[in-house]
Amino acid sequence: MNDWLIDDETIPLERRSVLPGEGFFTPDTFDEEQAELEAQTRLDGADRVVVADPDADGLGCVALVRVALGEAALLPAGPHELADALEFVAEYGEPELELFVCDLCPDSADDVESLPKIAERASTVRWYDHHQWDEGLLDQVSRHAELVVGDSDTECSTDVALRSLEYEFDDRYRELAAVTRDHDLWLREDPRSDDLADYAYWSDPEEYVGTVVEHAADLPTEVESLLTERRVEKDALIRKAADRAIFEEIGEWTVGVTYGRCSQNEVAEAMREDGADASVIVKPAGSASIRGTDGFERCHEVASQVNGGGHPKAAGCKPDIYDDMLDYAHHWTTHGAVAKQVILDAFRSLDRQRETE
Repeated sequence: MNDWLIDDETIPLERRSVLPGEGFFTPDTFDEEQAELEAQTRLDGADRVVVADPDADGLGCVALVRVALGEAALLPAGPHELADALEFVAEYGEPELELFVCDLCPDSADDVESLPKIAERASTVRWYDHHQWDEGLLDQVSRHAELVVGDSDTECSTDVALRSLEYEFDDRYRELAAVTRDHDLWLREDPRSDDLADYAYWSDPEEYVGTVVEHAADLPTEVESLLTERRVEKDALIRKAADRAIFEEIGEWTVGVTYGRCSQNEVAEAMREDGADASVIVKPAGSASIRGTDGFERCHEVASQVNGGGHPKAAGCKPDIYDDMLDYAHHWTTHGAVAKQVILDAFRSLDRQRETE
């Protein structure tokens, strides 16, 4: 494949909006090999390790661990990478290491299959999170780790780390947790929270952690300049996705649904302003974000039907509907028609369940 076919610098915005980023076109086997090599390097000689979601909330936890305890190797892992990350720790982690797992919730017992082996070798295993946990998984993880799960309506994972670590944090780190919470719970009362979220998304995880350890929630001028520059394209992609939105009446709920490579929270806010109780943003890579409002607080219940999970007002999923590249080609050219239908059907199933409650 010619590089220019997937180069974001040369693809027009209109087409870039409906196609996944270039990383999508790298084979999983190559990504897995690279991830394992990187994990080996990060874990080599590390006495303290943090496995964390590399968004602002997960990385906020990493920053607090480093402030409180000193050096800690970071092993970034999204929700669907948790099993691999724990397997790497079990295979390559040092004996007697301290392990922290932050802002990650297992979807199944398979995700934590390596945890007993880790617990046998590690000096401590601590797990800080705020998602909606299955009771069976809660019990399973608690047998091998000091697990603290915060109230997902009032706390982010950085809040949980702040109150769980035995350290007297400066006020600026308490403020970092509060600003992180403002975005992660979609309160949107502090403009700095969007800055943290965007910076975490656009920067290398180590760069983000180093910056917030030094500056907390008040990002330096050079970072603000970078964000201003990057937001020109971000805002254009948001407008493209918002313009594609359609609305479905499902029971007592109005569900907005759209498609595109975009920042999902801002697009969900646009649909909320247009009357949506819940919003679905289907991404070109096949995943989807589900966002709620005070009128719909069951996003995690929708996502759990479609290979996902999350919070009452914010969840994610990836429908199991892609068997080959032709399915993805159909996904791109129809703007996610099948994925949209599967997720809307999950809303309909939830509505039928609500009627019988």
